[in-house]
Amino acid sequence: MINGSKSLAHPIRWAMVGGGEHSQIGYIHRSAALRDRNFELVAAALDIDPDRGRAFGEQLGIDPSRCYADYLSLFELEAQRPDGIQAVSIATPNGTHYAITRAALEAGLHVVCEKPLCFTLEEAETLRTLAKSRGRIVGLTYGYAGHQLIEQARSMIAAQELGEIRMVHMQFAHGFHSAPVESQNPATQWRVDPRQAGPSYVLGDVGTHPLYLCEVMLPDLKIKRLMCSRQSFIASRAPLEDNAYTLMEYEGGAMGMVWSSAVNAGSMHGQKIRVIGSRASLEWWDERPNQLTFEVQGQPAQTLERGMGYLHAGALVDDRIGGGHPEGLFEAWSNLYRRFALAMDAADRGDSEALAALRFPDIDAGVEGVRWVERCVESANQDSAWVAY
Repeated sequence: MINGSKSLAHPIRWAMVGGGEHSQIGYIHRSAALRDRNFELVAAALDIDPDRGRAFGEQLGIDPSRCYADYLSLFELEAQRPDGIQAVSIATPNGTHYAITRAALEAGLHVVCEKPLCFTLEEAETLRTLAKSRGRIVGLTYGYAGHQLIEQARSMIAAQELGEIRMVHMQFAHGFHSAPVESQNPATQWRVDPRQAGPSYVLGDVGTHPLYLCEVMLPDLKIKRLMCSRQSFIASRAPLEDNAYTLMEYEGGAMGMVWSSAVNAGSMHGQKIRVIGSRASLEWWDERPNQLTFEVQGQPAQTLERGMGYLHAGALVDDRIGGGHPEGLFEAWSNLYRRFALAMDAADRGDSEALAALRFPDIDAGVEGVRWVERCVESANQDSAWVAY
């Protein structure tokens, strides 16, 4: 159980790019990173408006001289300080991720980046090569991947409790954009603008989340080919989709499906993953994250609760409070940031053994997310043809 004990001798000197005063995701980053004292927020370029960003940075307790107008100034001037930053989190629109991540890696910094990592597989591979050559950690914020019951599902599948895996049904299908809300909401406008959002909307924005949960639960399941159909039910969003169905065939014959949507009217969040084996199935839903449903054919369904002693050991390591009390988004993100910190520290010390023992959404996860979106768009643009993965 995590109890607040120090994990590192000294906190990592950390900065943020984006995530300003009105950014919901910025607050989640800061809450997760600062919770266990593994990071110290010492610098930032929080807003496209420098004065507004500086004012908010001061409210966060950052030295005004270290509240920068832009990320280039942040990286250049911090590099000149003996106490300069060691890591940066990027919480900006999609179209900026590649340039900022590349600049951060070239400055010798570890990076935590919002997904998607970038727009193209070529860009993603460039970042991977750069990160590995510099020995830097790149983490992606697939937030719920840090929840304990995802670890429980992984352990159960590895122990053959489901039998042979036949199907994986995934979805992230909310309803908050079932009307053209972007006409009144600037925070949504960039998500449906190809110049800032990239080649897709919901495939990259929400679909890659359950896809990564599947990678965690089923690390040996590899996509062989896929087909995708995408729709723009709000016509003004075309060519970007607000709904998509992706069918995947895995090596070995298992099948998978991802429903990515922002127009599932009435749905609050709708992120679910169901893994179906030859003798049993399990299902997890992020709106009820403390329960994992386990259904053995011919037996009553079971509900496994977070924090209970009957779970696998790996599912108990990241508990922050005993069973019965709910844990959710903030705890899952905090667990990820804790792993990011441990990985950054191990990389700085050259401890390859400690680094290899850590599991978190890394640069490889970022590359695979970009690959999946690129292949989905390729399929959809060919009238939903099957394409090799």
